[in-house]
Amino acid sequence: MRPLRPFRGLLALTTAWLVCGGASAYPGADAGPKPFQPARGRPAPLAGLKLLPPTVVFDRLREAGVPSSQFAFHVRRVDAPRAVAALNDEQPIVLASTAKIVTTLAALDLLGPEHRWTTRALARGEIVDGRLEGDLLIVGGGDASLTSDALRRWFARLQADGLREIHGDIVLDRLAFRLSPEDLARTPLPDPERPHHAWPDALPLDAGVLRVVVSPQGQGKVALRMQPVLDGVQLVSAVASGPGCQAQAELAGPLTLKVSGMLAPECGERRVELMPMSHAEFGARAIAALWVEAGGTLSGHVVERSERDEAAESMHEATPLAVLESEPLPVRVREINKLSHNLLARNLWLTLSPDFPQRSATSAGARERVQAWLQAQGLKTDDIEVDTGSGLSRSERARPRALAQLLARAWRGPHAQDFVVSLPIAGVDGTLARRFLTGPATGNAWLKTGSLLDARALAGYVKGRSGKVYALAAMIHHPDAAAAAPALDALVEWIAENG
Repeated sequence: MRPLRPFRGLLALTTAWLVCGGASAYPGADAGPKPFQPARGRPAPLAGLKLLPPTVVFDRLREAGVPSSQFAFHVRRVDAPRAVAALNDEQPIVLASTAKIVTTLAALDLLGPEHRWTTRALARGEIVDGRLEGDLLIVGGGDASLTSDALRRWFARLQADGLREIHGDIVLDRLAFRLSPEDLARTPLPDPERPHHAWPDALPLDAGVLRVVVSPQGQGKVALRMQPVLDGVQLVSAVASGPGCQAQAELAGPLTLKVSGMLAPECGERRVELMPMSHAEFGARAIAALWVEAGGTLSGHVVERSERDEAAESMHEATPLAVLESEPLPVRVREINKLSHNLLARNLWLTLSPDFPQRSATSAGARERVQAWLQAQGLKTDDIEVDTGSGLSRSERARPRALAQLLARAWRGPHAQDFVVSLPIAGVDGTLARRFLTGPATGNAWLKTGSLLDARALAGYVKGRSGKVYALAAMIHHPDAAAAAPALDALVEWIAENG
């Protein structure tokens, strides 16, 4: 076990450390929200400042049965080069979802805040009197935020512009991502009950999530509907009338969803979410229904474009028809960090592959580009390792010192505004909406959370009572990590109270 070492970089006197100055607002703050403003009318705590985290931090570890060797953190002022407090901070430790910090910071820097994902529609054949004599090609560009509502509206615009009948197939092209089984081996298998485990895809729809709306109708009856409608899939009710407001859905056959549970008449609508099938099958069945819902007709089927089709594309010249753009990158970054959205993060990670979308994205390409970017930030090659962009893989690790160093640099960087406002605010929103509800950290900490069965993490920024801002990276990797999470919170509270 590595012992708790003296905190590196502490100046000899507490007062000398305090008068070094501090950051009170980040660059570009005038352009938007200003979460980090110094507290007015409150003097800096020159007397009695604690330089060691209080014993309560380690008490919480001990109560959970977690040794200090499995706890690592690094705390530093955003405007100072050395640690205020640190433990095991050169030990690579599982990032969990704090890996999304690396993904989103790299994306803001490498892609720029104006980046948008595109979905394209092309015609294989002539359009005469509103009828396409051939196929409609839908090319995915990695937009993980693509929804069935947006696609229905887009189809309606295509039809209003003159394409009402397709005398061929709708061909779905998801070849913008080239993933091998090895690329997916280190993350959980997709599961109907765990939509957050969905694998990345170049043309996902509704993130692969089906919503089943269950509405009590009285006399023990319920109405069921799917959002989106999946062509050929049937809903079967096994919902009983009685006390309670519970409903669940499961596949009862390849094309049958069984909804069960118990609903009292006063329950109102209930929504059940599940991921019933692969992105490819889900998209094909939803798009077949969406085209018809929008008012069009389709004489063929919805099929997948294969690599063989791509090689033989010259037999049908494809004519561009329309482009559907996503919202700009900062909007997606907020969803990724506030809500810890895994699919958005994994698709964003692949978007970082060199020359995307002109060249298909690969995990190896994204990894190499991000590693080069990390070295340009002043980090060593083995400081941070990310290979899915989401933190779902336990091979995604970092030295807490390196992650805090990256955060401190980002505070001074050109995209500080877009990044900081994407982080959950303690006791206010996102994944911290129910943590830090009282105490000095409430509203004064901007932290990305991380959670796996055997890992817990917090990383981001904490504003102390003095108005100074600190970069923090703290992780626990142990089978009882969940029980030790209060140690992370106690560390944050200590910084907010005494910084």
